[in-house]
Amino acid sequence: MPVIGTPRTFHKKFKFVVEIDGVASAGFQKCSELSVEVANVQYSEGGALIPNKSPGRLTFADVTLERGATQDQNLFDWFAQVADASANAGLNEPEFKRNLDIVQQDRDGSTLRRWSLTGAWPVKFVAGDWDNEADENVIESVTLTYDFFELKQ
Repeated sequence: MPVIGTPRTFHKKFKFVVEIDGVASAGFQKCSELSVEVANVQYSEGGALIPNKSPGRLTFADVTLERGATQDQNLFDWFAQVADASANAGLNEPEFKRNLDIVQQDRDGSTLRRWSLTGAWPVKFVAGDWDNEADENVIESVTLTYDFFELKQ
């Protein structure tokens, strides 16, 4: 006879907040998924038929944030600083890297989970497209790369 337990409650994906160090306010309507992949390193020793396997390098996928275009220029200014440093010195200075949190919230606004991204900086900024026949807002997006992420809560 099956055991009946308490049903699981799944978190909704529409309620989240993004907090970026050094950015006063930036509301986002969409955030791409966080993903990490561990490389599979295989080593065959002395003609062995079964290779030895071990974990290799971590690869973190970039995250894209989208929002309606407003007068707020904080994200573009951040991107412009990184682009200027890259064009002039060829390197991204550590002061351009910022930490950010993606906070998943419940319907009442309480925190369910907090994903912390370390050492993030923008690699792409899209101002949005304009269309005279569209009945929608202009959406701008910024793509961030980062060093590491972890689940805090």
